[in-house]
Amino acid sequence: MALTPKNTVQMNKMRAACRLAAEVLDYITPHVKAGVSTLDLNNLCNEFILRNNAISATLGYHGYPSHSCISRNEIVCHGIPSADERLQEGDILNIDITVIKNGFFGDTSRMYEVGPVDPKAHTLVTTTHAAMLAGIATVKSGSYLNEIGNAIEAVCAPKGYGIVQDYCGHGIGDKFHTAPQILHYANTAFRNQRLKKGLTFTVEPMVNLGSWRTELMNDGWTVKTADRSLSAQWEHTIAVTEDGTEILTLSPEYGLHPPFSQ
Repeated sequence: MALTPKNTVQMNKMRAACRLAAEVLDYITPHVKAGVSTLDLNNLCNEFILRNNAISATLGYHGYPSHSCISRNEIVCHGIPSADERLQEGDILNIDITVIKNGFFGDTSRMYEVGPVDPKAHTLVTTTHAAMLAGIATVKSGSYLNEIGNAIEAVCAPKGYGIVQDYCGHGIGDKFHTAPQILHYANTAFRNQRLKKGLTFTVEPMVNLGSWRTELMNDGWTVKTADRSLSAQWEHTIAVTEDGTEILTLSPEYGLHPPFSQ
């Protein structure tokens, strides 16, 4: 698997696209509250993207019908925003944003809690965030690709959570999805694949309160937990540096630890 690092010009364009994606999630945070529809949130995100001279990468991607993915409760990923789907107290949800700015892609997602949530749901959200950061912390020039998944599983396994195996992180740049694949569970698939400075990819574990297994709905996009347990996901786009990583989608407003709820 040949992996091509970004040059300085490409990396600067990645930084701009990724910063905007993070800014979208900062912008939408105060709007995530009970009674709001997921379509309302989607439309607000898209308006912000357009105002910043960019476009959504998801609209029309292999036929996907919306500007964002918004996944509530038992929805693992690719939830399609709807006017009929309104947030309720106790919900947890993931908002996944990918923008295209100056030909480069920025991809990130965050979890949100709507009002007080069940303690088990809150622990799932916070543990998934910690697991993502643990995976990112393994990355540097010369590290092995499979160390990411091993570190994520080390955080999640003691709690009995299921780490989704059907979907993975991915390389990103002037294309939405490229090599390498980033597995978020303990594996030996890429134990011989070393990372190198200048590579950019997403780390985006999807973690379920129950089984790791998933089910694709009839719309061809929405993915739910097979046992209908709650699911959480966080995602950053990162760049490999000589001695670690640069988190390209770090929140400009909140830093490494954005708030879960208002």
